[in-house]
Amino acid sequence: MQHPLAFCRQVITGFNKNQGLLLAGAVAYYALLSVVPLLIVAVIVLSHVVPQDELLVTLGQYLEWLVPGQSKSLLNDISGFINSGVGTSVVLSATLLFFSSLAFSTLEKAMAVIFAHRNAVHKRHALVSAVLPYCFMLSLAIGLLVVTVISVGLQMVAQETVHAFGRDWSLNGVSGGMIYLIGLSVEIFIYTATYIILPIGTTRWQHALVGGVTAAVLWEVIRHTLVWYFTHLSKISVVYGSLTTAIVALFSMEIAALLLLFGAQVIAEYEQAGQE
Repeated sequence: MQHPLAFCRQVITGFNKNQGLLLAGAVAYYALLSVVPLLIVAVIVLSHVVPQDELLVTLGQYLEWLVPGQSKSLLNDISGFINSGVGTSVVLSATLLFFSSLAFSTLEKAMAVIFAHRNAVHKRHALVSAVLPYCFMLSLAIGLLVVTVISVGLQMVAQETVHAFGRDWSLNGVSGGMIYLIGLSVEIFIYTATYIILPIGTTRWQHALVGGVTAAVLWEVIRHTLVWYFTHLSKISVVYGSLTTAIVALFSMEIAALLLLFGAQVIAEYEQAGQE
C-alpha cells in the first residue's frame, strides 16, 4: 500500500520471469481437452440423482461463463455423446477421467512455478498430487449438483407472483438476478479454492479471497466484452469456419487462466515482500 506502483511493477516482472503467458497457454490447451470429458462424466453421474434435462439446462447457463458465445455448441457435443447410446465401459470411463484430470495437473505444475519460493520449505507427496485433480473434479460435480437444485427451485419461484400494493408482482426478474449471483459466488469460490489448495504450502484465506474476488470481477468484465465483440464485430466464423468453437473456447480459457495465474503471482510477490 505504501508503494503500489513499485509492487505492480514487481508483480509484472515476476510474471514475465515465470513465463506467465506460456503457462496460461498450456493450462488453456489442456483445459480445452478436459472440459468436454469432465462435463460428460459429471452429467452421466449426476443424471442418477437429478433429471438429465434439468441438469443440461443448468449446465448450458453456466457454460456461458466459461466459453462466452459458444456454450450451445459445447452443450450439443455433450448431449450428442450422451444420446449416442455409447456404453460407459471401464476403458471409456478411465479415458474420460484421465483427460478430465489433465487441466488440473497442468495448473498444479504452473502454480508450482509461480510459488517456487515455497518449494525449498514445503514438499508435496506424489500420491497427493495424483489424487488432487480427482478431488477437484468431485468437488465441481457436487457444486454442479447443488447449483442445479437451487436453479430448479428459483425457476419454480419465477413462475410465482406476489400480491402487494394492490397489484401482482412477478418474481421472474428476482430469480434471474439470484441465478446470476449464485454463478458469481461459485466463480469466486473456485478461484479462492484454487489459490488455497493447489499451490504447495499454505496460502492465507484472506489473500486467496482477495485474489478470487479480483480475478472473478476482471473475468466478468472481460467476459461481457468478449460476448459483445463476438456478437457485433468479430468475423471469426468466416475465418475459421468449423473450428470457430474450438478457437473461441481456447481464447476464452487462456484469458481466464491468465487472470488466475496473475492473481497467484500477486499472492506470491506479496508473500516474498513480507519475508524480506
